[in-house]
Amino acid sequence: MADTGISSSSGARGAPGSVATQATLPIARKPSRLFRNLASKIALVPMILTVLVIFVGCTIWTVVHSFTSSKLLPKLDFVGLAQYERLWGNDRWMVSIKNLAVYGTCSMIFSLVIGFTLAALLDRKIRFENTFRTIILYPFALSFIVTGLVWQWILNPDFGIEKVVRDLGFESFVFDPLHSDQFVIYGILIAGLWQGTGLVMCLMLAGIRGIDEDIWKASRIEGIPVWKTYVQIIIPMIRPVIVTSVVLIASGIVKVYDLVVAQTSGGPGTSSQMPALYVMDRMFKDQNLAQGFAASTMMLVAVAIILIPWAYLEFGGKKSRG
Repeated sequence: MADTGISSSSGARGAPGSVATQATLPIARKPSRLFRNLASKIALVPMILTVLVIFVGCTIWTVVHSFTSSKLLPKLDFVGLAQYERLWGNDRWMVSIKNLAVYGTCSMIFSLVIGFTLAALLDRKIRFENTFRTIILYPFALSFIVTGLVWQWILNPDFGIEKVVRDLGFESFVFDPLHSDQFVIYGILIAGLWQGTGLVMCLMLAGIRGIDEDIWKASRIEGIPVWKTYVQIIIPMIRPVIVTSVVLIASGIVKVYDLVVAQTSGGPGTSSQMPALYVMDRMFKDQNLAQGFAASTMMLVAVAIILIPWAYLEFGGKKSRG
């Protein structure tokens, strides 16, 4: 009997899956955080180097040379804030800042409103939705130069909108914004909205289509009107999509250049000047690199003033609340 007990216990110790056997198995160590997803991190190395060398490096180089007297070629001949004093005393730069403020404000508001309205209309499952979506998005596939030239023809009083309306019998109709000092910026705005609104519409439509169907069922049961559902419920729920749209629109506003060159070349006079056009003219027409660098730096500062508080509220605020 004693032998039987011994053999039984030893068999239990040696049985697969027993506690003793599991205790002797080596425990696999998890890789450190540095080596997790190593292939993905290696794939990011070229992009990280590009950002550090090209974007960050060139930005620092530009800021440094904005404090010099560089003309045709860059040179480290520091003159302090002289280029910035000259910049803010230049009437053309002040006109470009005013135009950017008007164009940017109108473009941001109208792009979001029109884009969301079109997305809401397409979300109602209308007939030929794919056709309408393609037509509205198609201008985004065109370059800004092509868009500018097309709208230069459309707004031309000799064979554009004004000519068509006058041929219909309205002889007193006048619509020639590109040759008016006061309204030229709105002619450029029309072309910009025509090209960029389609992308905003598609982003908004994707966000709306991602809303759970139960939300719509609940709103119908509660008797909430459709427009109020969109305004009070859907818009807050697609906030990340709206933020993405705002960032894309803002990036296009700051660097607007092609439309102005194609439509007006900054005219009539200097009434449609933009900061990007000012930079290019100073650097390549006037061969004044330092003045162009100073203007570029001010554009960078303007972007930073907008993005840094937004990034803090979007990411830092969440972290502190967590």
